[in-house]
Amino acid sequence: MHVLITGGAGFLGSHLVDRFLKDGHSVVAMDNLITGSTDKFAHLSGHDRFTFIKHNVINYIYLQEDLDAVLHFASPASPKDYLEHPIHTLKVGSLGTLNALGIAKAKNARFLLASTSEVYGDPQVNPQPEDYWGHVNPIGPRGVYDEAKRFAEAMTMAYHRYHGLETRIVRIFNTYGPRMRLNDGRVVPNFIHQALNNRPITIYGDGSQTRSFQYFSDLVEGVCRLLMSNESRPVNIGNPNEMTISDFADAVLEVAHSDSKIIHMEPTDDRIIDDPKMRRPDISFAREVLGWEPEVSLADGLAMTIEYFRKRVR
Repeated sequence: MHVLITGGAGFLGSHLVDRFLKDGHSVVAMDNLITGSTDKFAHLSGHDRFTFIKHNVINYIYLQEDLDAVLHFASPASPKDYLEHPIHTLKVGSLGTLNALGIAKAKNARFLLASTSEVYGDPQVNPQPEDYWGHVNPIGPRGVYDEAKRFAEAMTMAYHRYHGLETRIVRIFNTYGPRMRLNDGRVVPNFIHQALNNRPITIYGDGSQTRSFQYFSDLVEGVCRLLMSNESRPVNIGNPNEMTISDFADAVLEVAHSDSKIIHMEPTDDRIIDDPKMRRPDISFAREVLGWEPEVSLADGLAMTIEYFRKRVR
């Protein structure tokens, strides 16, 4: 296949680039580099099936060559990033999705939207199945990301129903691994960075809020299976093993062999407003339609991620 991946210089996008190239496909990665980096492509220098285009997807997308698939992964994805770029986040979820759908339609290509567990907001149902409509504050600071993704899903389904476009929607739950940015503000790089520097692990609140963490390779496998499936409905891809943030901090300290202490701090900024109290995917549907479930344990995934960060921490 010939594949376009928007957000291709990001954490997940770059791993998808590698996977599609490994599987023998040709890949165009598109990114405006607001949060992505071409460093993630250093190992692909001179690769004859890989092309990088610096472009902001909120502007019209034009490619001369044919495409078989468009994977729309462009968007700031951490609270730190989308709170620093709130209007851009809304534009990439709306105009960016429109443009990505437009080129998929023009090329008669299959379209896959990278959505998020944040469409469920601060859920009142646990675990979260795909038929749960969510509990989102549209005017809160996190609404710029949550509502952008909810709109993107609605736009994707409109193209599917009205234009007959082949579309797929993946709802991604907390994913971690090599190529995350140390300063991206999410809990995994934050805790690892602090642990490797033997600085206090900072937990906002009492640490009872829960998350479910999946290693990037499990997510990539799920995305590939979904793209090649016939399923147009949203599909949760995440690890159903739920744990408190306090327990996750303990796990990081153990795997990193760190002497850091855990300290609790009161929330002080917009990143904490409407922060979900629990997050756990119901993956029954993914098991049924994709034959997929996560395989990498937290201990193994953390070990590989910490080894990656250990070489980059100063």
